[in-house]
Amino acid sequence: MLATTRVRAPYRERGGRRLPIVALLVALVVLVVVLIGAVTGSTPQPDACESQVDGPPVAGIPATYLALYRKAAADYGIPWEILAAVGSVESDHGRSTAPGIHSGENHAGAGGPMQFLSATWAGYGVDGDHDGKKNRYDPADSIPAAANYLRHNGAPPKMRAALFAYNHSNTYVDNVLNRAHKYKITLTTGTTPANASPPAECAEAAAISAPNATIAKIIAFAMAQRGKPYVFGATGPNAWDCSSLVQAAYAAAGLTIPRTTFAQWPFGIRIPNDHAQPGDLVFFNSGPGTSTTTPGHVGLVIGNGQMIAARCSTCHPAIGVETYHRPDWIGTTRPLFRLTSTSNPDQPLRG
Repeated sequence: MLATTRVRAPYRERGGRRLPIVALLVALVVLVVVLIGAVTGSTPQPDACESQVDGPPVAGIPATYLALYRKAAADYGIPWEILAAVGSVESDHGRSTAPGIHSGENHAGAGGPMQFLSATWAGYGVDGDHDGKKNRYDPADSIPAAANYLRHNGAPPKMRAALFAYNHSNTYVDNVLNRAHKYKITLTTGTTPANASPPAECAEAAAISAPNATIAKIIAFAMAQRGKPYVFGATGPNAWDCSSLVQAAYAAAGLTIPRTTFAQWPFGIRIPNDHAQPGDLVFFNSGPGTSTTTPGHVGLVIGNGQMIAARCSTCHPAIGVETYHRPDWIGTTRPLFRLTSTSNPDQPLRG
């Protein structure tokens, strides 16, 4: 809009002519302000994977259950409305008095508000409230267990197949999906929509499984920087560029790697792209001075095809989670192999 908006001079010369120099100065001031905001990212962008626990009420869902659905969504990456729809079909969010909801089992052998068979519960039950017990009749345990089971069966990318595995009925799947859609678009006050599902990138980030404690520290530091601004040349703690973020993440685990992308690229041991795992660095032919032999952008692999990276000053968020499966992805390195004097790229990293 700035390029097409005319800035009028506030004063006129004698004879009615505008002062072009004043107009030019005003335009330059406006341009500088805009550019400074874009470069520095003075207002940190919201974290795309911010917790989904909080949000407005949704008609028909008890507040306690809604909070559990949203927490499980944040923890497992399954849309909260899917979990709510399952809970609605299975037990009316725990309000049903049918056999097996609060104790015992129904005619099919299922129990609890999310209706788990005992064998399935044994494999996928979750101690959601961390009380040392996995109780399928406790929604604090059974709701995250449902998310865990759906994820195991391919959700969220293969949601229909995952729901069919939950209950082998296409009618059941359609019912759940229809209810989930209604929950998502429900207006609670006539103006405020129900809390939206976590974006796909959060579903992947929620499933991070670090190979060892060192990599866990590296990833934890990087993930804690999400939402902060990107500033070229910045070295933290309030802003980063792509290579300084990676360097600081390694430093958080007591490890030293070079500062710039160009120096980081030859530092680590090169591994095949399809062997990338958490803690590895992925490099891209993008950014100033970049080429296929000197990549100008770097990201930190967190798993499941995702990386965290400081992307650009106008990205939303500037530092966040995204896929590294991009056309400009030109290579992957494992700095830990050099730092630990290990050179076998097929060797799994273990703590």
